[in-house]
Amino acid sequence: MRNILPPARIKSSQAKCQSNLQQSRTSGPRPAPVSAAAVARAAGVSPATVSYALNGKGGVSVETRRRIIGVANELGFRPRKSSSSSDPLRTRVVGLILPNIINPMYPRWAQGIISAAAESGYEVFVATTQDDAATLAQVTATLANRNVDGVILAAALREDATALRTLRTARIPYVCLSRRADFLQGDFVGIDDDAAASMLMEHMLGHGYTDIATVVGPRFSTASLTREQAFVRTAAAAGVTISGEWKISTRVNNEGGRLAAERLFSSPRPPRAVVCGSDELAIGVMEYALAQGLRIPEDVAVAGCDGLAHSRSGLINLTSIVQPQQEMAQEAFAMLLRRIESPSNTYSSLICPHRIHIGRTCGCNAPPA
Repeated sequence: MRNILPPARIKSSQAKCQSNLQQSRTSGPRPAPVSAAAVARAAGVSPATVSYALNGKGGVSVETRRRIIGVANELGFRPRKSSSSSDPLRTRVVGLILPNIINPMYPRWAQGIISAAAESGYEVFVATTQDDAATLAQVTATLANRNVDGVILAAALREDATALRTLRTARIPYVCLSRRADFLQGDFVGIDDDAAASMLMEHMLGHGYTDIATVVGPRFSTASLTREQAFVRTAAAAGVTISGEWKISTRVNNEGGRLAAERLFSSPRPPRAVVCGSDELAIGVMEYALAQGLRIPEDVAVAGCDGLAHSRSGLINLTSIVQPQQEMAQEAFAMLLRRIESPSNTYSSLICPHRIHIGRTCGCNAPPA
């Protein structure tokens, strides 16, 4: 399947995000029925073990559960309706759609989701879109045709509801992770991007910087756009204007940060500080600046958003907004699982807590120039 990696096992857990407070299902041709006894014979286990494995019950090792699920999928087995199940045709497969797997934030979310429900007996298809609307539409259509039970999207496009309508038409529940869709209501897990970006900009302003540039991801991402708007608004409230040429939108990866830095530092009047919408962008900015002989933070201060472990390590010690990555991933899967098991016409929005990590790249604890 184009853009879709091999299925990975998932494990269930609970997250700690606070909730603010779809109808499931798909139609179309199904494989011929396969019995649980046939799966048991092929896997070399008892029918009871098959039932435990496919219904997420205890008493089955991860290895055995994985083997049973693999055999069941290969044979085309579909569990029959039970008293606790709302769907007699559940596939126990969900989709995860990411912009890419280059930015370390996305594999961390993927691993969290994969780890979040290992005892629930679900498989995950991971797809990437490269933030291309046509690819996103194709991926969602493919997942719908494969009768997945639900989808988690970290690649929703702000003004494009085509992909989400494909899932909704197929009655497949979905959860948006980090990015929202402006024109179609749905379940969401993320942080308060506005508050987080304001907190980061306020910290940078506290150093007295006035020549400040911002670098964010593509503005068709609600997360990127909201962060940029909050950066600019917070600076303006402090009397600092961030001009058009110092507001850069680019791809959310290291290369995007380097390209943005090349534009900023090639100008006759480079900025004194760069506030970024992701850690990878910030690291790309710093790599370019260091290659030009600039010192961080003595010549240019830099801050990011994400709070990835390597960004906060002693080697980099990037000042950054820390997102609870594992909690967000776990809660996204838990929310999706609730939708699969108990379809509802209401939608949930879970806002997870963020915090700021004060490193040295902003100027804190930096040696005197």
